Amino acid sequence: MPNNLNIQKDYSKYPNVYQLRINSETDVLVQADDSVRLLNEVLEGMDYKELYAAYSKEGRNPKTSPKTMFKVLVYGNMEGVYASRPLSKACNRDVNFMWLLNGEEAPDHNEICRFRSQRLPLAAEGLFYQLVMRLGELGEINFEHLFNDGTKIEANANKYSFVWKKSTDRYQNKLNEKIAKFAEEVNKTYGFDFASDVDIQIIADKLMKLKVDRSIEFVHGRGTRKTDIQRHIEMLNDYMSKMNKYNQYQETFDGRNSFSKTDPDATFMRMKDDHMRNAQLKPGYNVQLAVEAEYIVGVDISSERSDQLTLIPLLERMEKKTGRQWADVTLDAGYESEENYSYFEDKGQTCYIKPQNYERSKKRKHKNDMNLRENMPYDKEKDEYTCQNSKKIKAIYTKKRKSKSGYEADITVYECENCADCSYKPNCTKAKDNRKLQLSKKFLRQRDQSLENITSEKGILLRINRSIQSEGAFGVIKQDYGFRQFLLRGKDKVYTEMLLMAFAYNIKKLHHKIQDERLKSYLFYKSTA
Repeated sequence: MPNNLNIQKDYSKYPNVYQLRINSETDVLVQADDSVRLLNEVLEGMDYKELYAAYSKEGRNPKTSPKTMFKVLVYGNMEGVYASRPLSKACNRDVNFMWLLNGEEAPDHNEICRFRSQRLPLAAEGLFYQLVMRLGELGEINFEHLFNDGTKIEANANKYSFVWKKSTDRYQNKLNEKIAKFAEEVNKTYGFDFASDVDIQIIADKLMKLKVDRSIEFVHGRGTRKTDIQRHIEMLNDYMSKMNKYNQYQETFDGRNSFSKTDPDATFMRMKDDHMRNAQLKPGYNVQLAVEAEYIVGVDISSERSDQLTLIPLLERMEKKTGRQWADVTLDAGYESEENYSYFEDKGQTCYIKPQNYERSKKRKHKNDMNLRENMPYDKEKDEYTCQNSKKIKAIYTKKRKSKSGYEADITVYECENCADCSYKPNCTKAKDNRKLQLSKKFLRQRDQSLENITSEKGILLRINRSIQSEGAFGVIKQDYGFRQFLLRGKDKVYTEMLLMAFAYNIKKLHHKIQDERLKSYLFYKSTA
């Protein structure tokens, strides 16, 4: 370092500073077929009324307009730049980001954080479905073939911050037992007559009144001896603190079996193996994507671990936002349930759901196993099955079975007339008495219809496209975009984050289709030699 170096904050005042020499027409730096130009064109024609309404009318206007900020975030997702600090740096260094700013001041990372977590959640869904309707107007989607799939993406939460419902129930029961014993002790000490299941607050109020009446002063520190009332009141305060904590936990579960303390909306789910083959439980969200013609047309975030209960909320949200109903929906075996089958029947939609026993039913071992219900002869008029020992399995009664979502199914219970001394019983049933079957006739009928649908020529084509389009969307997002963990916490913010990703995915997909001259291509067809 030279001895005569003048230390100053403005480095441009040094004599040996070189300036970047660029063409005066800076627009030529952005290539003519760059996706950022398409992004800008698509987003310019959108209605940002809801986004601007998220800002207060009082105070200063933001230095970067909400519309421009939204463009920056979407383009950041297209380029794999998600965090606020790299985004802010890109706005000052990357030509494409600077071109998007169009002369506006580059936002700092705090502005980006506030915009994404506070402003955008109020308008992101409306903006996304504007894009979906725009794709419909362009003829890129025709609301005909919908492909749905789900995946689990890790939440921004500590993997050791779990709270389990079974453990909470056990601790809560132990606490109730302690409170019952405590009530007995208080009754003996002070002559009260509290019941074992008394509200703990009533005991606390009674003891506090007794403390005031006897003018007892609490003592603290070493060398002091606590009175029985002080000791009991302090124990009660500890019990009440734990009880409030467990009650809060129970409210947070909301039908789940776990949640994360860091992000209470996240549920602990079994993620796929990582590079160390560690398929451990991690806090995450069940992300549902609906795809048509390779574009994401529906997004939903769920805390449910299975896919069965996530389908109807997603379809209802899409129908409400678009006012359109797709002609058919193709799904994998994880969505099969009587509730979902019945939903499509009521809507008049054709569903192509792969039965959960489809792969197993094609195996020879399954076909030759006469202990299975589906391989037993069935008499429709008498409503009875015949087992391999020629015994009749007859319907004895029906009952209602309610699912987690509240859907009620009619279950018919069948019982074999006599399983005593049957040589097939060890392999047929584990019941001590006669074998029983419980099944829904409606579900079996719906499953047979769905099996007929998926094995038709059209069904095979749609199933091929489902694996390419919906599963392919997750492959691109996770592998190509490197999006494997959410940045934000809370279901609403995570939903906004996923909408941004879907927005970026659609713009990039439209860009590639334009460049590859594949516009208005809806399905992939099997190539023939």
